[in-house]
Amino acid sequence: MSKIVVIPGDGIGKEITESAVEVLKTVDKKLNLDLEYEFHDAGGTAYDKFGVPLPDETLEACKKADAVLFGAVGGNKWDNVKAELRPERAILGLRKGLGLYANLRPVKVVDSLVGNSPLKPELVKGVDLVIVRELVGGIYFGDRCESEIKDGAERAWDLENYSVPEIERITKLAFETAKIRRGKLTSVDKANVLATSRLWRRTVTKIAENFNDVELNHLYVDNCAMQLCVNPKQFDVIVTGNLFGDILSDEAAVIGGSIGLMPSASIGELTSLYEPIHGSAPDIAGKGIANPMGTILSAAMLLRYSLHAEEAAKAIESAIDQTLADGFRTADIYSDGFKKIGTEQATQEICSRI
Repeated sequence: MSKIVVIPGDGIGKEITESAVEVLKTVDKKLNLDLEYEFHDAGGTAYDKFGVPLPDETLEACKKADAVLFGAVGGNKWDNVKAELRPERAILGLRKGLGLYANLRPVKVVDSLVGNSPLKPELVKGVDLVIVRELVGGIYFGDRCESEIKDGAERAWDLENYSVPEIERITKLAFETAKIRRGKLTSVDKANVLATSRLWRRTVTKIAENFNDVELNHLYVDNCAMQLCVNPKQFDVIVTGNLFGDILSDEAAVIGGSIGLMPSASIGELTSLYEPIHGSAPDIAGKGIANPMGTILSAAMLLRYSLHAEEAAKAIESAIDQTLADGFRTADIYSDGFKKIGTEQATQEICSRI
């Protein structure tokens, strides 16, 4: 039996995780996966109940789970909460507590959604890439100062730093990912300016000596950002640090036409966490119109990476592809000529195709 901890979170989190669990239960019945679910709070919902965004009980349950399925956290309801108690602190707490050191963001444009991309069809047709982002180091976790006086002027600063072991760990995962895909890895840095990026590039180049079957190339982050717009099909796997990965993965997500379709996996030392990349969308919460596909695809990644159930993962992905090919669209990707559906119907259409 495999135990999955489900954390709905805030806003549309409850709706989209319910959809993903329903799809998981459907594929479980078909393939006898023997899945068990345990539900816990985090984010603003947890703050309202317990006074903290990440209760100890939730973190401990996650540590014991085979995988974690996460919805979304945040909302303007908690805008005035102290910084250390804001809903988003739950994510940082889970990353640290579970050792979630790598974020995998796949971007695959299916033929039926080529027209949804802001880029020209000939640029996006066939795009299939993965961004591997280092998740627990770099400037987001370095020392910082929000206000100090120097030479009579107020200033603030954030410290960017990386160690060789941190870079080696994420790089090895990226190379392994490229090996089972098309064998091409692009490392992104700013080595012409930043000292940490020069260490990053040296370390990645050294690790490459152990992966002769993977083609490695390096790009500066500004050039990579441009190349994602002008020639995204050139990429297979991209590996980069925390800050650059945060920005580039959101840029890449737009290529597919809607962030509502984009899943992610955060690979950890104790367990791994799976979530859609979009936010909690409190403005549409409870209206039954949220797109659950990003969360359902995250559940497929959960099956693939944590439970090694490749057949089940492919069954879910194929069911979503077929649902889209049959002309069904949630509000975020709807246009004239298609069949508009809400969260519940989208879930049922996908389940019926598994």
